[in-house]
Amino acid sequence: MRPVTLALTALLPVLAATTALAQRPAPAPPRLVVFITVDQMRADYMDRWAPQYTGGLARLRRGGADFTNAFQDHAATETAPGHATVLSGREPWKTGIVRNSAGVNDPQAALIGVSGGGASPFRFRGTTLIDWMRTADPASRALSVSRKDRGAILPVGRAKQQAYWYAPNGTFTTSTYYADTLPAWVHDFNARREPQGYAGRSWTLLLPESAYAEKDSVPVESGGAGVTFPHALPADPAGAAAQLAEYPFMDDVTVHLALQGLQTLRLGATGHTDLLAVSLSTTDAIGHRYGPDSREMHDQILRLDRLLGTFIDSIYRLRDSATVVIALTGDHGMTSYPEVVAATPAAAAAMHVDLTPLVRTTTGALAAHGLPAGAFDFEDGVLSVDRRAFVQAGLDADSVVRAFAAAVRTHPGVARVDRVADLSRADTSRDPIARRWLHQIPPDVPIPLVVTLRRGYVWGTRTYAEHGSPSDDDAHVPVVFYGPGFAPGRYTAFARVVDMAPTLAAVIGVRPTEPIDGRVLTRALRRPATVTTPR
Repeated sequence: MRPVTLALTALLPVLAATTALAQRPAPAPPRLVVFITVDQMRADYMDRWAPQYTGGLARLRRGGADFTNAFQDHAATETAPGHATVLSGREPWKTGIVRNSAGVNDPQAALIGVSGGGASPFRFRGTTLIDWMRTADPASRALSVSRKDRGAILPVGRAKQQAYWYAPNGTFTTSTYYADTLPAWVHDFNARREPQGYAGRSWTLLLPESAYAEKDSVPVESGGAGVTFPHALPADPAGAAAQLAEYPFMDDVTVHLALQGLQTLRLGATGHTDLLAVSLSTTDAIGHRYGPDSREMHDQILRLDRLLGTFIDSIYRLRDSATVVIALTGDHGMTSYPEVVAATPAAAAAMHVDLTPLVRTTTGALAAHGLPAGAFDFEDGVLSVDRRAFVQAGLDADSVVRAFAAAVRTHPGVARVDRVADLSRADTSRDPIARRWLHQIPPDVPIPLVVTLRRGYVWGTRTYAEHGSPSDDDAHVPVVFYGPGFAPGRYTAFARVVDMAPTLAAVIGVRPTEPIDGRVLTRALRRPATVTTPR
């Protein structure tokens, strides 16, 4: 037999196997997507206390596609902008959600069954994963729950699915944007008064005290009051419900509502692909009060690990694990207390940057020339200018902006002052700060100037741990996928939270219905993506 014939003969088994693989039907798409956003989840929390993890974080680290170099790649790393990115595949410059103060607050969408300001996604622009899913299959449904209104609303965008959040009276509510009344299952959940049942309960350490390296008495924490364990809730039920947000038990209650909704709505059990979005907010409350380097945060992340383990186990008891995919990220990170990381009290004081006197002087001078209040507004590094008001007052806005910028540049702690018009000329592959500001600001929003502080510096003088800057401390978050369709491993390639929605869409087998910023993280997939993303 000639050599060529021998070679072809040797290839026959390989060709047959390849043909069989090509003819093998693609695996069925998952029937349930569980998307978990941990509010203020720094990326380093995934590893910092890993030897003590035994639950969900341990499972996700061990068996998930874990992107360790992932970011919220925008500048104002706050809750509303972050939650608007997680399932939209788009940065704030496209979602229109650029800060908390202009997030979901809406007086025209009254809350149901409780008092307080209304809420809706009326400022949100574009679509999210659930819209893409429903375009492919109108029977797909979503449930989104959180302690915060913006944490429940923004992951599903403008979709009129089911979204519920916590009210200070200890019940979960929604707004008239979604429904006229609460469904029976939420009424029943509220009637159990689970939050009130924590009255008088103390938050104690999960592990023996020797398991925690952090000091338990750091004066700057919690405003100097109640800095040591245990931390007791009020004995009266109403007081306990009102303060529950700052205790780990709040996450438990949120997960219990999510599981109740999963069962009642039969998500993932009807032959269609459904979405369960859960935003857990306790890490954010504890981080602000005690800081990311505290014993309280250490214990909270251990409790989060155990809770996520129980949550995943509960889902798998209700649904076949082969039909479920899970994703986890953070809406932003966190900056350490200057008082904790600075070498001296004087250095810590210098790390607080307060431009209030300069802003008051500027706005006072402008008011004397007839400029109305609010036409020149500076908040946490962002300057907004109403140019029409400047023209009506006979003032040159550009001259005022230049003078303000020059004054800001001289202030200690300021790293850079950028005219937004100049940022597009920056090398955004090497200048992440410029890139994140460009990702932050919609073209039609009147922001001419942005200010970035030195890393580790914070705005204001209050002793309250902060986030919101474009620095890696606030932008670096986990991006993890788990379940069928994903290739486990730790990936060090650069990734962004906006990549999560298109990656999930590829696994589900749907496509975004509009141009997006994110890309499919193909290295996380067991099979090559067959769905392209419009750009």
